[in-house]
Amino acid sequence: MSKDALRRRYEELSQWPLVVLALLFVAAYAWGVLRPDLPHPLLVTLRTVTVVAWPVFLADYVLRLVLADHRWRFVRQNWVDGLAVVLPLLRPLRVLSLVRVARVLDRRLTTSLHGRVAAYVTMTASLVVFMASLAVYDAERGAPGASITSYGDAVWWALTTITTVGYGDEYPVTGDGRLVAVLLMVSGIALLGVVTAAVASWFVGRVAEAAQAQDDADDAALLAEVRELADEVRRLRAELADRRELDAPPVS
Repeated sequence: MSKDALRRRYEELSQWPLVVLALLFVAAYAWGVLRPDLPHPLLVTLRTVTVVAWPVFLADYVLRLVLADHRWRFVRQNWVDGLAVVLPLLRPLRVLSLVRVARVLDRRLTTSLHGRVAAYVTMTASLVVFMASLAVYDAERGAPGASITSYGDAVWWALTTITTVGYGDEYPVTGDGRLVAVLLMVSGIALLGVVTAAVASWFVGRVAEAAQAQDDADDAALLAEVRELADEVRRLRAELADRRELDAPPVS
């Protein structure tokens, strides 16, 4: 068995356990951000979960890289996964921890291209808004001059930013918050591009289907006319044969 086959087999077996770990990581991070008043032992436990998850993701990425036949191609195709394990302890970049969840769920979506695009965009946008709002709230609360002082403010800011509206009523003032803003703006532009491409593809597909339907209708009409002409020719031949028999001189 080739190394790539082993890698695919490993990914198939490990994807759900790693998704569960990613969800635990996100839950622990979110709980700690939203409830900083939790008892100290519980906060320590939540931080331990976020720290312990990182070596597991790192080992997973390294093992997949080792098993890849073309390692540079693997790095290029999985660059977001690489960022998620190289920079996980930077609090703003914990937005990337849900990449694995989105990748696995994407494989379970409908096989229709437009259905996949719609489901993937909705799922990814929701996950990114959720994590970005957590990250910016974690970075901004308590900062001097901060306008994002509650999680509701953070969600509103994330929604207006990812949709490229940007009212400006809420904005980050810290370095970490601005880094989250950059990631969110890039994500919003990318998602907008995906939606635009999907809509354009849908229109092109509909036009192509209509053109094909018209061509099929034209072909069917032409075939019907040819058959009618063939029937008419056979009828005329039969009439001509009958006339020849009638006009033929009798045999004495």
